[in-house]
Amino acid sequence: MNDGGNRIHATGHIQVHTYEPTAYDHGAEGAPDLTEIHVSETFAGDLTGEGTARFLQAARAGGSASFVGLERVTGAIGERAGSFVLQDAGTVQGSTVSGQWFVVPGSGTEQLSGLRGEGHVTAELGQNAKITLNHWFED
Repeated sequence: MNDGGNRIHATGHIQVHTYEPTAYDHGAEGAPDLTEIHVSETFAGDLTGEGTARFLQAARAGGSASFVGLERVTGAIGERAGSFVLQDAGTVQGSTVSGQWFVVPGSGTEQLSGLRGEGHVTAELGQNAKITLNHWFED
């Protein structure tokens, strides 16, 4: 099995098409509100395709938040096409979104079977999102 020693560095950006937050639990005074957010987006750059995500977010009164999520990406990395799932975790501080993600092991399909990797995303509240994915394929 490949341990990731031959990692490929991919970069790109994301354009958000839909962002649909739904509060599901309002915190008592001073406690964070909990929200589920449905997102659809397009990936461009070294990673191309369409993503569908669900995020859970804990938003604090001052505007900062923490989030976790899962996203299925259907598209291509370089010349290899298929789909895979990213698991995300991050924060919102002011207008800056920053998160880390990794490819869920075993989630790659078709030519992306065996895909592994991790990376990050940074954005200004969903705009101009820049991404990286350091990836490899298991043997």
